[in-house]
Amino acid sequence: MKFFQVKSVEETFRLIQEKIKPLKTTETVSLWHSRGRVLAEDIYVKESVPAFRRSSVDGYAVLAEDTFGASESMPAFLNMIGEVKMGVHVQVALQAGEAMYVPTGGMLPNGANGVVMIEHCEETANLVNVYKQIAPYENVIQPGEDLSEGNLLLEKGTKLRAQEIGALASQGIYEVSVMKKPVVAYISSGDEIVPFETQNLKLGEIRDMNALTIGTLTEEWGCHFLYGGIVKDDERELERRAKELLEKADCLVLSGGSSVGTKDYSVDIIHSLGQPGVFVHGIAVKPGKPTILSMADEKPVIGLPGHPASALIIYKLFGSAILHRLEGKCNESFMRTEAFSTKKIASSPGRTDYVRVRLVQRNQKLYAEPIHGKSGLISTLVESDGILEIPSQKEGIEKDEKVSIIRFL
Repeated sequence: MKFFQVKSVEETFRLIQEKIKPLKTTETVSLWHSRGRVLAEDIYVKESVPAFRRSSVDGYAVLAEDTFGASESMPAFLNMIGEVKMGVHVQVALQAGEAMYVPTGGMLPNGANGVVMIEHCEETANLVNVYKQIAPYENVIQPGEDLSEGNLLLEKGTKLRAQEIGALASQGIYEVSVMKKPVVAYISSGDEIVPFETQNLKLGEIRDMNALTIGTLTEEWGCHFLYGGIVKDDERELERRAKELLEKADCLVLSGGSSVGTKDYSVDIIHSLGQPGVFVHGIAVKPGKPTILSMADEKPVIGLPGHPASALIIYKLFGSAILHRLEGKCNESFMRTEAFSTKKIASSPGRTDYVRVRLVQRNQKLYAEPIHGKSGLISTLVESDGILEIPSQKEGIEKDEKVSIIRFL
């Protein structure tokens, strides 16, 4: 195994797209329990929405031609013949010179081809004074204008949010086929790592905080997290535990033991878990260069750095991309925003840098304040709202330069 055949960030994302395929297992769930799930099939419109012409405003249904020339000083006078009730089919056909009150969403009577907003009218006795002319079909939603029968409603791979679920409900759909939630197994490794519940640490021991940060992110992304515990620096035990967990999971994550060192045999273990094996060992990124990505018989394996900040950032960047591929998501990406850097930040060309930042609103602009600190510092994670990306082709950024921020949610 050759060490550190470093890939760029762009190459790494491309390899993830090439190597990792969506899971084939699906399940059917009630629409009530579909939030955050990923559609396993295309959904087409069964019924046009709306099914009838309806008003987009509160106002009066009219023949638009009857309002031509109407103004504040010379209103059009129309006979008021009634009102539309919500959910009731209108039997009366509107004739020239007539008007009928219609609420927002109400059905237009036959003959009407426009709606004058209520604030541009005045009703007196049986007359409606219209003070503004309208164009034909103004303030009218036509049948099928929202959703048209036979059109694609939602694409396979769509993550279901409230608005998509509402659209499905509008079609009378009460259950949907969704992708299985990936199961992500996790192991922490290292002689110094102890359970995070440990109250009295011995000198040199470190609580397993990575299990919590990685597990929380995994569940935030809609996946199941399987905690495999801590393995000391024992090559055979790590290999045994890794194989055991990989059989139960769709993806395996190892934290620690990914850099070059006397006990860093995790790359060899990962490579031995299945074919085709390791396809990334080292990414031109700071922090997180000693990252391992592998495929073990169609199951991705991720080797994360042990430092908490490095592990979190790498998992946020590449772990999310891998799990989104497994779920078949087509509309998921980083929560990005733009901000202005409060400081000049140096960077080495040929390497993508990710700088932890605090976001501050000033004078109606969003600013990113760099939080400086070594990669393993917990405090820098707690204080940060996201990471500022410095592309590999740049030698840094200037103060007040507009930059791209990947948000921590």
